[in-house]
Amino acid sequence: MRKTVQTLFILLTLTVLLLSCQSNETTNQDWTTYGGDKSSTRYSALTQINRGNVKNLEVAWVYRTGDADTITNRTQIQCQPIIVNGILYASSPMKKFFALDAATGKELWVFDPLKEITEGENAWAGTNRGVTYWESGGDSRILLTVASYLFALDAQTGEVVRSFGKNGKIDLHDDLDYDKKDFFIVSNTPGIIYKDLLILGMRLSEGADAAPGHIRAYNVKTGKRAWIFHTIPHPKEMGYDTWEDATAWQKIGGANNWAGMALDEARGIVFVPTGSAAFDFYGGNRKGENLFANCLIAINAATGERIWHFQTTHHDIWDRDLPANPNLVTLTIEGKKIDAVAQITKQGLVFLFERETGKPIFPIEEIPAPASELAGEQSHPTQPVPTKPEPFARQVFTEEEITNISPEAHNYVKEIWQKTKTGQRFIPPSKQGTIILPGFDGGAEWGGASFDEETGILYVNANEMPWILTIIDIDQKGDIPQTLAEVGKSVYSKNCLACHGANREGNTSGSYPSLLGLNKKYKQAEILQLLNNGKGMMPAFKHIADDEKNALIAFLLEIVQKQEVGTKVMAKQTVKKVEIPYTTTGYNRFLDQNGYPAIRPPWGTLNAIDLNSGKILWKVPLGEFEELTKQGIAVTGTENYGGAVVTKGGLLFIGASKDEKFRAFDKANGMILWETKLPAGAYATPATYQIKGKQYIVVAAGGGKMGTRSGDSYVAYALRQ
Repeated sequence: MRKTVQTLFILLTLTVLLLSCQSNETTNQDWTTYGGDKSSTRYSALTQINRGNVKNLEVAWVYRTGDADTITNRTQIQCQPIIVNGILYASSPMKKFFALDAATGKELWVFDPLKEITEGENAWAGTNRGVTYWESGGDSRILLTVASYLFALDAQTGEVVRSFGKNGKIDLHDDLDYDKKDFFIVSNTPGIIYKDLLILGMRLSEGADAAPGHIRAYNVKTGKRAWIFHTIPHPKEMGYDTWEDATAWQKIGGANNWAGMALDEARGIVFVPTGSAAFDFYGGNRKGENLFANCLIAINAATGERIWHFQTTHHDIWDRDLPANPNLVTLTIEGKKIDAVAQITKQGLVFLFERETGKPIFPIEEIPAPASELAGEQSHPTQPVPTKPEPFARQVFTEEEITNISPEAHNYVKEIWQKTKTGQRFIPPSKQGTIILPGFDGGAEWGGASFDEETGILYVNANEMPWILTIIDIDQKGDIPQTLAEVGKSVYSKNCLACHGANREGNTSGSYPSLLGLNKKYKQAEILQLLNNGKGMMPAFKHIADDEKNALIAFLLEIVQKQEVGTKVMAKQTVKKVEIPYTTTGYNRFLDQNGYPAIRPPWGTLNAIDLNSGKILWKVPLGEFEELTKQGIAVTGTENYGGAVVTKGGLLFIGASKDEKFRAFDKANGMILWETKLPAGAYATPATYQIKGKQYIVVAAGGGKMGTRSGDSYVAYALRQ
């Protein structure tokens, strides 16, 4: 009898376990937030797709948006989709937003913001990296941003929620605690939800005309502003005294969050990384440390009050924005569990802090930095560098690091290298030309890092590309020009030169096109429309006065007839001349004569960092130039944009590379286990989810970066049945 009871008990236990396993296999698992979850770990506990079977992946479905620019290849998709209750939400190259059945790719609804924006703006200017989901009771909403507007949609139907804001939308120019309203403002990275609040950052101009980058929280139900955090402090606020000019808060912009956030929901703390104050490369008009620019800020998510902060670059003059949302991590150091926050940087560094106090996990040193040679500039004498974790990208471009892919390339690069300033960290911008390594696009970029909560390993892809920053004088002559074109040249110098170059030839990678010969392609009215509305990656320039636009058009179209200019245009420019005497020759990658990076490979890498010890466990090239491999050159890696997803199944999924491939790496050692060619480059972070026991991995193939073709596809993969 006793043995019978024991046998029945064992059988009952096995039955319960079997049912439990079957239940787990059929349970859905979503990807609910930009970054996967509010901790931004980009981690999934799914294991159906794993090391042993990833080679059996095949296309499950493809959704094409139909609105890519395949003529000039200027559109992109940087969106990481979210998946909630089996529905996928994402955006198209032209900023249409849609919902799909995540198991089949079947379209459920599409929202076109152009139907809601009546002021003549093109909603599709710039990029979009995703949307935000909120639900309470029977109410579920998608919060999305396009141009300068924040919209609320019914998540089930895609219809605008008219009770939100003003007839369904909010203009981000409003409630900024700033008098001026004609700034360039967009928001291209999703905010984060805390209870009934949407906490949101924004993208701004990076010139002297930038808006202040204050952080705001909005009530999701009503659209009313709940709180604001002044990233450029107002009088009597903490950080106000880090600006020597007492009126800086009234005229300096930037210090904005464009990269996203992470939320410790249990503690009610939102972690907000910020960018540099504007203008990016000269701070003679903003002397001081410039809080809260270039900071990781821990903010009370309910009230907007600062809890702690750390500034990763003092008085930034290198465009060292914090480029990605931080990761909330749990570490084990000397047997002790520590809840921490990890912030990756363009410099190829990881800063680690205790979540509640901001105390560094590892010591951070202030190392001496060279002084600036530019008139009026006061660069900061020291800069912070963590002793651990180890840098995941090279920090200095020495002679030993000059490219070795051929003697011709080496000699070509060395001749330029010898004429520029290099050889140590934090060399200030110069008229001679300063090598920036890692470059303006990292190190790390907006794709972000992924964190494996089981092992304490952080995975981050990096660019190892030098760029050259050269400062030039803005024309300070007192003579009033006699033609609109001459005035337009001055307007061009302040607003366009940094992207399109001093000679209007574009930049070295083709990211910014040449503006030469526009008079053969466009009429005056068409150029004005582009300036007002933007197109593709080009933002709208509504902050430029109409008469300045007319002068700029005359310059671009080479209209040279004599015309009385008056003083209106020049008076507006004079204010900026006094404060910003310099501009740059543009954002120029340092490349060899054939267009390959000037530094010794690898040029793009995938890195595994043990955050418990601070050690890099492995580093492998990410991406390939097949033509170089065929010449016998080891795989070099390529420039890359978009991040990775790490899974409990032992995998890292990432696109990002210039070769337009999507890959699965073994997270233990960095070996490639599977790869496939995409319709276009996947310059976005993928997402993984499970529906009815079937796991999918989906990525946007939008292309358009680094001179590659544009695409319009979302491609989902699953195991062969």
